Amino acid sequence: MVFTSYSNIISPLGFTSQENYQAIRAGKTGVQNMVLPFSKEPFCVASIGEAEFEKQISKVRGASAHTRLEALSILSIGDVLAQSGIDPADRRTLLIYSTTKGNIDILEGRYPSIPSERAYLPAFAKHLQDYFKFAHTPVVVSNACISGLLAVIIAKRFIEQGTYDNVIVCGGDILSEFTISGFKSFNAMSAEPSRPFDANRTGINLGEAVATLLVTNKKELSAPYHTEIVSGASANDANHISGPSRTGEGLLQALQNTLKDQSTEDVGFISAHGTATPFNDEMESIAFERAGLSGIPLNSLKGYYGHTLGAAGVLETALSLEAMKHQELVRSEGYAAKGVSGNIRVIESHQPKSYSAFIKTASGFGGCNAAALFRRTINHIDR
Repeated sequence: MVFTSYSNIISPLGFTSQENYQAIRAGKTGVQNMVLPFSKEPFCVASIGEAEFEKQISKVRGASAHTRLEALSILSIGDVLAQSGIDPADRRTLLIYSTTKGNIDILEGRYPSIPSERAYLPAFAKHLQDYFKFAHTPVVVSNACISGLLAVIIAKRFIEQGTYDNVIVCGGDILSEFTISGFKSFNAMSAEPSRPFDANRTGINLGEAVATLLVTNKKELSAPYHTEIVSGASANDANHISGPSRTGEGLLQALQNTLKDQSTEDVGFISAHGTATPFNDEMESIAFERAGLSGIPLNSLKGYYGHTLGAAGVLETALSLEAMKHQELVRSEGYAAKGVSGNIRVIESHQPKSYSAFIKTASGFGGCNAAALFRRTINHIDR
């Protein structure tokens, strides 16, 4: 069996998974209108505050030698290592990093004393390896917006084939001129907080975050979630470089492969991708209905965090684990009225619910899709 273990989330809502979950339960959102350093016009985004960032980065050894993403990643990975007691130098331990753009802000001239080579993903990963003294070269997963969830699935596969016992999965992306300009060129940016699956949705908000999750085969490390990664799959519909399949074909295949021979009776909710763009949400709703999942409630966390790109799959998995631990359903922020054709049930309020499994999905540019099933182990269910 392969288990989820300790986690950390760093976002505008806090610097631990517990802080983030309690912020969401209190109805807080990190999305707001602000003027960013590289623009005179405001954008509706979720940004980690500079004051809190500077306070936290003081805990990092050699703080000035790291980029913003590197420093946040060091804080997040370090927290999970401290919680778990895992030795990064253990040859049965691996780091997988998921990101879409990594140190892209190096190209904006923000770090004159840092070598420009660290804009390359392998050099970025090597920097993290050197900091923590990981025994192995980290694996980088950069597959658009499914990167985080795909990294968790890959971690499970590495452990199942006997290559490693513990895999630290860290996902991170920051707000940058490059990413914001790219999404703005698609006319995909919303000037107000996003509304996933809602009839009045107007597009996405971008956000920045770093999240880390330990994946392990050690039962003694399965706390605090006592959850097995039961199955996971990815599929590509090859529909378009940026437009999702109108029939949800890729996501449907990922779901079918994930749920093959699996019961969904104990599934409490689906943590959907839910970017609040017209085409993505419509596609997801069709895929969920075609997969026979219309009766399962779902949410999107993008209304709280914006779209955190390579961090999204790890962050949203960690938050979903917290929700299952507390036996609650989390409201899909921004949702008021159904705006998709597929038959889905969007969670409209925080509420208690008894369940022992959830499904996480993700979709991204280039037609990529991923899904995974997480289930609490029977002998650990709280009484």
